[in-house]
Amino acid sequence: MPYVKSGGVLFVKSKNTWMIFLTILLCSCGYRFSGSGTFPESVEYIFIEVFENQTSKTGAERTVTNQVIFEFTRQRERSLANSPEEADAILKGVIRNITTNTISRVDYEVASEREVVMTIDVKLIKKGGEIIWTAKGLSDSQAYDVSQLGNIENERNEDIAIARISERLSERVFARLTDNF
Repeated sequence: MPYVKSGGVLFVKSKNTWMIFLTILLCSCGYRFSGSGTFPESVEYIFIEVFENQTSKTGAERTVTNQVIFEFTRQRERSLANSPEEADAILKGVIRNITTNTISRVDYEVASEREVVMTIDVKLIKKGGEIIWTAKGLSDSQAYDVSQLGNIENERNEDIAIARISERLSERVFARLTDNF
């Protein structure tokens, strides 16, 4: 007998019955993995434009755009359109701000660690020009070591930090874009 009645409450004895019950419970409450939903307004094909760079950091637009394209390719490759004409919608982004702050020092004038903070805005625009989804003020940060060898090494470390920020922000963009809440 898989059920036991105790004090008016029915208890399940079988492990298989518990597993089935748990599976039904998870499915019925709408649980799903992040990024597994659909795009807004039944969009199937998206063209990703090169992000606009409103900062003084040269090349950041290329880094961010490439990472967003990589994330879409990784998550849902068949959703990318090769041109705006083939797309149901266009994803446009703006890099609003990139700041670098010293977070630790060796002495008063010598930094040992800095932090890069980047903020972006993203929107999805249907063919007719209607904005169907936006994410404003997405921000992330990454610390990096300051080299005493010179500016070239520090710029390289900062570029690596920006690439890591871009990776996390692109994951967040895709997850939010496919949330069906």
